[in-house]
Amino acid sequence: MLTTDASQARYLIDPTRLDLAREFRRVPRGHYSLELQQVLYRMRWSGVGQRHVLLMLEPGRRWMLAQLPARRGEPLKTFPEQVFTSIADAEWTVFCLRWELLTGESISNLNLD
Repeated sequence: MLTTDASQARYLIDPTRLDLAREFRRVPRGHYSLELQQVLYRMRWSGVGQRHVLLMLEPGRRWMLAQLPARRGEPLKTFPEQVFTSIADAEWTVFCLRWELLTGESISNLNLD
């Protein structure tokens, strides 16, 4: 099976580029600058499993935070205390978790509005 090695990623996210986090916060599902597209691509390509994702509970209404397993075929880890009724809030939470994982810097408590 073909796998990816996250340590071989060529694009590193600069934790000082809070302008990119602000851009995502303003338009979580919109047209992104090239730099933000690169950040999102890197966040989505983080190697084998264990990425935070959203699990749809009710189409267009409710989502739960989940985490992919380390190995394909194992069950998702779910976070029942993290249920969202706003897709923007749900996607922002995942963005913040992935940002911290890849940069070592937390942005979830910053006021980036």
